[in-house]
Amino acid sequence: MRVSIYSYQQLYSFALNVFLKMGCSNEDATLATSVLLSADLRGIDSHGIARLVGYVRLWEAGRINATPNIKMIHETPSTAVVDGDKGLGLVVAPKAMQIAIEKAKLVGTGWVSVKNSNHFGIAGYHAMMALSQDMIGIAMTNASALVAPTYAAEKMLGTNPIAVAVPAGNEAPFVADFATTTAANGKLEIAQRNNQSIPTGWAQDAKGNPTNDAHILKKGGALLPLGSEKELGSHKGYALGSIVDIFSGVLSGASFGPWAPPFPSYVPMPDNMPGEGLGHFLGAMRIDAFRPAQDFKSNMDIWLNRFRNAKPVQRQEQVFVAGDIERKLEAERMKEGIPIVADVQSDLDALSTKFDLPF
Repeated sequence: MRVSIYSYQQLYSFALNVFLKMGCSNEDATLATSVLLSADLRGIDSHGIARLVGYVRLWEAGRINATPNIKMIHETPSTAVVDGDKGLGLVVAPKAMQIAIEKAKLVGTGWVSVKNSNHFGIAGYHAMMALSQDMIGIAMTNASALVAPTYAAEKMLGTNPIAVAVPAGNEAPFVADFATTTAANGKLEIAQRNNQSIPTGWAQDAKGNPTNDAHILKKGGALLPLGSEKELGSHKGYALGSIVDIFSGVLSGASFGPWAPPFPSYVPMPDNMPGEGLGHFLGAMRIDAFRPAQDFKSNMDIWLNRFRNAKPVQRQEQVFVAGDIERKLEAERMKEGIPIVADVQSDLDALSTKFDLPF
């Protein structure tokens, strides 16, 4: 597999100019680029620059509004509903998270549900916005239906990620960011690019049988909830994905379940959609709304240090806390560059030609 290495700044400059060519304002293009590339830096390659061509195709199909009028359509002192006006989720979600943070500053917590949005990149970016404010951040989003509920033979839920970011004092923060499926769809996409099979437990075929075919979603198959099988707890992953769908879609007025808009622009929109666009749910909790922030962060340092120094099993080098591996990759990739596989390179070359941009 051919891999090219690009610096963060090279990819940043290119993505920024693509968003500008789409008609985004300088502010929105800058924000979208930062959110997009945060995925590549943290090693979540499926949600970074590889998605840029997908956003362009959605824009060309009229499903993304490059100049949205993002507005609150309902609010209380601690809550709000935001209409994203079909904007890039990369722009809508961080602006909604900022509303949650501002509300938390005033009343202790802030909770914002979003409708009429699109794919918002990695959930972790939005949750981590709260860290610098001595707040705990929470972010989740529903997504197009690729996941079969436990015992089901049809796709009903998205991969529906959850992210929680918790600040600390001297220790690096706790940052959990995970899909509610056994494997995110991006891992199947990576396996497809590498012409590899997938592990048993990631997906099922159209009849509900286990499969190792990385292309199975195109053949009527489905991803499996976290846990893979009922005996291994898939009903818990199914419940987690359902919670995300209800909080993000039903609560906000977005579409939900099998009606959530698909990411590929060539896939037709579902019939009889009950809401508008994709939905997100974002929250910020001020630590000193519960206890003095310094006391909490001191205890978080103790917690994080103890877990990071847990006794490993034989031959294992280290026990990690959520966010450790991504943070290490971010430092490495910022210094050494970001790897781009051949298929993504081809997509970026095509965008370079389409928009007459150097790459």
